[in-house]
Amino acid sequence: MNPSFVHGASDVPLKYATIGRVFDETASRWKDRDALIVPQQRIRWTYRELKSRVDQLAAGLLTLGLVPGDRVGIWAPNCAQWTVAQFATAKAGLVLVNINPAYRLSELEFSLNKVGCRALLTADRFKSSDYLGMLRTLSLPQLQWFIRFGTDAIPGFLNLDALMRSADDSGFERLRDLETQLQPDDAINIQFTSGTTGLPKGATLSHFNILNNGYFVGRALRLSEQDRICIPVPLYHCFGMVLGNLAALTHGAAMLYPAESFDPKATLEAIACERATVLYGVPTMFIAELEHPEFASYDVSSLRTGIMSGAPCPVEVMKRVIRELHMTEITIAYGMTETSPVSFQSATDDSLERRVSTVGRVHPHVQVKVVDSDGHCVPRGTQGELCTRGYSVMKGYWNDDEKTREVIDAAGWLHTGDLGVIDVDGYCNITGRVKDMLIRGGENIFPREIEEFLYGHAGVQAVQVCGVPDLRFGEEVCAWIQLKPGCSASEEEIREFCRGRIAHYKIPRYIRFVTAFPMTVTGKVQKYAMREQMKIELGLTEDRTA
Repeated sequence: MNPSFVHGASDVPLKYATIGRVFDETASRWKDRDALIVPQQRIRWTYRELKSRVDQLAAGLLTLGLVPGDRVGIWAPNCAQWTVAQFATAKAGLVLVNINPAYRLSELEFSLNKVGCRALLTADRFKSSDYLGMLRTLSLPQLQWFIRFGTDAIPGFLNLDALMRSADDSGFERLRDLETQLQPDDAINIQFTSGTTGLPKGATLSHFNILNNGYFVGRALRLSEQDRICIPVPLYHCFGMVLGNLAALTHGAAMLYPAESFDPKATLEAIACERATVLYGVPTMFIAELEHPEFASYDVSSLRTGIMSGAPCPVEVMKRVIRELHMTEITIAYGMTETSPVSFQSATDDSLERRVSTVGRVHPHVQVKVVDSDGHCVPRGTQGELCTRGYSVMKGYWNDDEKTREVIDAAGWLHTGDLGVIDVDGYCNITGRVKDMLIRGGENIFPREIEEFLYGHAGVQAVQVCGVPDLRFGEEVCAWIQLKPGCSASEEEIREFCRGRIAHYKIPRYIRFVTAFPMTVTGKVQKYAMREQMKIELGLTEDRTA
């Protein structure tokens, strides 16, 4: 048997260093090159200027009495302060706790108390959320310091700029001492996962985890100091802070944030004005950019490469990105927060067929195997659950050994919950989620297969498929479809498109035409929310005997 096991053999060694050390090396080497560009804040900082601010904040935080290992939360949309905080906490040995900007009261209180944050860096507000007002209503017994990004005086809050200015000699001296004390294996970041189901769990990541993942992502993109990475994905998520900021840092590239949150017009403007060479996004973001009514008016010819990730990447969308956004070297990346995050990535010189049909090959220094329901490794070409092992696997879920043991087994394999197939050449195709698979009348059905088929309909712009309860068959197929502007279709037309071309049991029984899907901030579709909405709408029950 040729087992579905791959490992990323590489002659490029892992970096056994802290983020702070690599930050200082980059800032010294590329001090006069652009490091951070944030048009909406009118900010353009070189690496020298960024380092000055990072050191000020790091020393200021230490002056407050915070010590290495303390947790410091950050609750803000994409902005320059976020990035200063990311690198400052790393240099000070503080564990940065990423808080989703969309969190409401109960989620915020749970997350901050779960990990025992001593300080919180926060924006004043984001969209309709009054952050400062929300914070005043919560019970946060361990939180001592509320540090806001504004400048006016508000009782109970420190201002970030004032904290940076207050950094004294003792803070800078302590910062210098820490350069030799902090270790690459120290926890440096907590990111809350689940997004689509259940209570958030705090994935705890080290310098070694995320610094190396950012570095090897950058190598796969062939990044250099000449590149400018347009980052419209959220910084609170690995996509922004690791694939974006740490990939830039480890290669001397510039970080470009088009807006506080994703805005297709602002993204196109930033690409054109700043001559971005790299663009990141989930498929829905690329679709929104391509479909923007003013798309043709923007010069995006500077783009070369980028990453499409975070959700299954439709073939037709990928082809349009290559053709219309000029991203001939675009890559697909696959991973999860618990693996820092990337495990597989396509190469810039992979064939078009490979790049539109797989997530590439295993990353350097990472091991992956595919197992069946009994945990046995399956032959190449056989579907099963992907398991990952190596430097990228998290230290565990913060203060939750039970949940950690549920996903990391005794041999160190992290069970991803994702279904995939690894072919004879080592390329991986993600076929769905273990929990997304639906069973209709004894037939296993994988939503991704139906979604890819429906993308072939001329009027379909986006589609998501889930299972809904059915008394006779156990589950039935439900498709939510977004139509292209100016197009129309009926439920029967969609079913007729399917007849004779896919198996009858895969043809959606329920079809809904929608303008949007329920999503996490990172663009992952919440299929459980689709299922729950359909259950209410149709009066369905999970109990087959009802």
